[in-house]
Amino acid sequence: MRLRAGGTEVTVLPEDGCRLSSLRVGDAELLAQGDGSGSFVMAPWCGRTAGGVFRNGGTSHRLPLNAGPHAIHGTVREQVWQLADRSEDGRSAAFIVDLAEPWPYRGRVTQILELAPYGGALTLTLGVETAGDSFPAQAGWHPWFVRRLRPDGPEVTLDFSPAGQIVRADGIATTEVGEPGPGPWDDCFTMPDGVDVALRWGQELELRVTSREEWVVVYDEQEHAVCVEPQSGPPNGLNTHPRLVTGIQPLETSTTWSWHRPAAPVE
Repeated sequence: MRLRAGGTEVTVLPEDGCRLSSLRVGDAELLAQGDGSGSFVMAPWCGRTAGGVFRNGGTSHRLPLNAGPHAIHGTVREQVWQLADRSEDGRSAAFIVDLAEPWPYRGRVTQILELAPYGGALTLTLGVETAGDSFPAQAGWHPWFVRRLRPDGPEVTLDFSPAGQIVRADGIATTEVGEPGPGPWDDCFTMPDGVDVALRWGQELELRVTSREEWVVVYDEQEHAVCVEPQSGPPNGLNTHPRLVTGIQPLETSTTWSWHRPAAPVE
């Protein structure tokens, strides 16, 4: 399915985890192409859950291990979603999927995509709700942004000012927050005033990833792409920063990606 506004086109694949397979701004493709690329939804948890184990009150649950000794990135990225609504102007759409095994609780995840009328921004919204018992959950996005907009173009740079960087132990995020360190990164950063990360491809394009959430994972260890992942909690957050989804309080989170072409420097 494609959404369009201005000179922007977004392709979403509900049959493939509601993944965004393409984000084209004019003639520039912003998302890396191929299996596992684009931008996928992380829910009902983000990043690695240590040992694939989390607790809900006095009950312990074990998830399948799909990242070495850990469970990673939730379950809905591997499910088929359903179209719930689409605007007449073709700028927005809503998709739903029911939580299913191996997740131990009944519930539903909703993703809403909305392009700005002028085509200069995309807002993504996720909701997680229960269909029974309360449970801890997380939600977020894992976009793979291209290193270069064209083969001989400038390499993307990242500009952000985090307050702290989550300390890892054996590859797992802890509850300790340290000073931000230099890249390359596969790390979670804290931004208490909200996520705000700028990606710049020289003078070709600038993209800002913003969110009211305070957690963002930056992954730039691959040659073809960089990842800027706003999420409702840190990796292993089901254990360290649980956010409870109840019958009267769903989890809701959003991110906006906005872009513009920088003005040419004054000579």
